[in-house]
Amino acid sequence: MRRLFVLVFLFVTTLSINAQTPNAGKGKIAGKVIDAVTRQPVDYATVSVFKQGGTSPFNGISTDPKGNFTLDNIAPGDYRLTIDFLGYKKHVIEHVIVATGGNVTLGNIALESIQNQLAGVTITAKAPVIENRIDKMVYNAANDLTAQSGAAIDVLKKVPQVTVDIDGNVELQGNGNIRFLINGKPSSIFGASLADALQAIPGSQIKSIEVITSPGAKYDAAGTGGIINIILKDSKVQGINGSINLTGGTRQENGSFNLNARKGNFGVNAFFSGNAQLNTTVLSTNNRNTSGPGDSTTHLFQKGSAATKRSGYQSGLSLNWDITPKDALTASVGFDHFGNHSNGLTNQQESITNGAGDLVSDIISLRNSDSRFSAYSTDYSLDYKKTFAKEGRELDILFTSSYSKNTVNYFQRQDYETPGMISTGIRGFNPGNDRETNISVDYTHPITKTFTIEGGAKLVIEDLKNVTNTDTLLADGSYMNNADQTYGFNYKRNIYAAYLSTSASLFKKFLDVKLGLRNEYTTTNANFPGVVIPGYNTLAPSAVISHKIGGTQSIKFSYSYRIERPDYGEVNPFYNISDPHNISTGNPNLKPEISNSFELGYNKSFDGGANIYIGSFYRHNSEDIQQFTTQYDTLSINGKTYSNVLLSQRANLGTQASLGGNVFASVPVTSKLNLRTNIFLVSRTNDAPGVGKVTAFQYRLNLNASYQFPSNFLAEAFGNYNSSSRTLQGNRPQFFWYNIAVRKQFLDKKASIGLVANNAFSKYINQSSTTSGPGFSQASLRQLPLRSFGITLSYKFGKLEFSKNKDKEGREDNGGQMPAEPLGGK
Repeated sequence: MRRLFVLVFLFVTTLSINAQTPNAGKGKIAGKVIDAVTRQPVDYATVSVFKQGGTSPFNGISTDPKGNFTLDNIAPGDYRLTIDFLGYKKHVIEHVIVATGGNVTLGNIALESIQNQLAGVTITAKAPVIENRIDKMVYNAANDLTAQSGAAIDVLKKVPQVTVDIDGNVELQGNGNIRFLINGKPSSIFGASLADALQAIPGSQIKSIEVITSPGAKYDAAGTGGIINIILKDSKVQGINGSINLTGGTRQENGSFNLNARKGNFGVNAFFSGNAQLNTTVLSTNNRNTSGPGDSTTHLFQKGSAATKRSGYQSGLSLNWDITPKDALTASVGFDHFGNHSNGLTNQQESITNGAGDLVSDIISLRNSDSRFSAYSTDYSLDYKKTFAKEGRELDILFTSSYSKNTVNYFQRQDYETPGMISTGIRGFNPGNDRETNISVDYTHPITKTFTIEGGAKLVIEDLKNVTNTDTLLADGSYMNNADQTYGFNYKRNIYAAYLSTSASLFKKFLDVKLGLRNEYTTTNANFPGVVIPGYNTLAPSAVISHKIGGTQSIKFSYSYRIERPDYGEVNPFYNISDPHNISTGNPNLKPEISNSFELGYNKSFDGGANIYIGSFYRHNSEDIQQFTTQYDTLSINGKTYSNVLLSQRANLGTQASLGGNVFASVPVTSKLNLRTNIFLVSRTNDAPGVGKVTAFQYRLNLNASYQFPSNFLAEAFGNYNSSSRTLQGNRPQFFWYNIAVRKQFLDKKASIGLVANNAFSKYINQSSTTSGPGFSQASLRQLPLRSFGITLSYKFGKLEFSKNKDKEGREDNGGQMPAEPLGGK
């Protein structure tokens, strides 16, 4: 409560200071930008303000979705305004006179569209790499050179407030419970293996990544860390156009193809992308000491290597039909596949000494392991959107369905050098499938120009099925089915949701407020002996309060209530025995994690293009879900006994309180050199009854530098450091990653060739970690070969045609991509 009081106090104090800032004598310029023919509003048009005779704008703003703009805090004087938007002629208004304390209302400003076809168009204007909006932060990957050669997991390393460890585990503001979306919609591709799914999406296929740390009532309440929405490339520009991107490298290869066609009120978008991680061998060592009966000590030493390769592809087709100027229908289908194959050899030595230090036994063995995982998924969606005569009134009906089929094959065998010991081993075949259907209805109704009500309902149906078939190695070398470890596990979950939210401008637009309340009722059925999961209701409030200071600054305070439902993998009681000394299993009795989150953020733009964002947050989780490891001298699993075992399992372990901050800055040092940096830090305190209280500090630093040389030659470098941090039972290792890229554009910027290097000066990244608990301590070292070199090729083709109807055309930001429209009931 003290931390909450400090946050609120800072927010209120800032508002009071700014409210008292003397603005006497300064005025405003307001207006609305519309299409000259259709009279429809033009959103995202750029309004720039120049002093008469000046060549550089000193102020500016983008129009809102209704085409409106307001420039505040304008000193008395004579100004020139320009209004720009792709596909329209630039509109210039000379001699806009602002008197002392006066407000200038320009009314409707009509833009004339460009009516001729453009056989070859070079678009030089582009969105900034980082955009800080009122409800989200947007990372425009399409405008980042070094982001194009890797996969989605590499792109996420560059996104503010996001941290990614060496294994592909993603955290948002230090929290790993994140809801991932693709184009604003859920996909079963994330349910099977998040790390593999993110490795299978090429960076060249990603238009932008939206980070939503305090989702409103319109979004699902799931994900205590927030929402990450991956927007894939598409286009709503008239005509036929497309792009091809290829990357070849020593460690990773990917490619993508996009084709867009639109004529009149009908458009088609199609894409195919593929990604492959070449065979990568990871070296590992593990030292463990455990206490046994009679003051005995067991020492286990493991040293081995594992070769892993990944591959995947994505494809999709979407159809857009503007039935009438106020009725639009969008249908899409996507097919995805990803998988991995890993095999390795591990040398093991297990020795036992008594209390006097005498050697009691010494067992030497060789473990041979192999695992294969594959997932196929299909996503369908149908979206109907209707607008009404009253501006801002809208109805959105969305249906999505996702189906995935997953298969896991694994094998492990241990051969002993000790005389008289026979080989042991198991193999398994685990097919499963996952189907998720979402149906949502959202309605927006503006009561006045400054007060709007939104409401909607949603149904989520999840059905997961898994079969575990396990065979045990016999003394004669053959395998026999183990009935005790062969079973089926079906898991069904339904979520019934409804929400209501309001947004308003108060005190003569001094404050913008959005309040919301979402209710979700969850029922779960798992047909496994002894597993009963009761239904529960979730009432999730949310609030955002923001204040604009002139036209260049804003401050925001937000609150959200979120939950984290245990997913299928966390509750599945299947035992993973690929390493008999390190076994993991699910926990069917997990309860939902509950989170209360508060945020305070400040954003300022400077003349010349610089931008800074400073934010802080406090989050309190109860029924906190954490990984916990327990040591067993012997562990019996379905009729078979294993010795010297560490069993890892997720559990609800008390509470977690996190207090952190984020600083982002983008500075154009010169017209050629641009620097971006992001600093994230968080202090977490876990209080787990029976385990203890642990406070950990973690930080992340990164720096991006780009330089524009003559002749369309661009160079860019990026470095990222994640610090180590304590956990309940040990520590997570630090991580440093960097890359360098250069690109040359030619053929009127329609084609480019580039070179990229990742971790060029170190063959391995060393990852040292420790784990300890009652009766055991363990130290591990993993060496991952992340050094790679590659070449990238890209080509844009086609004809762009701009129509008079602004609602039927798009905006190209360095790749022909539209800003994603929000989808209902996320």
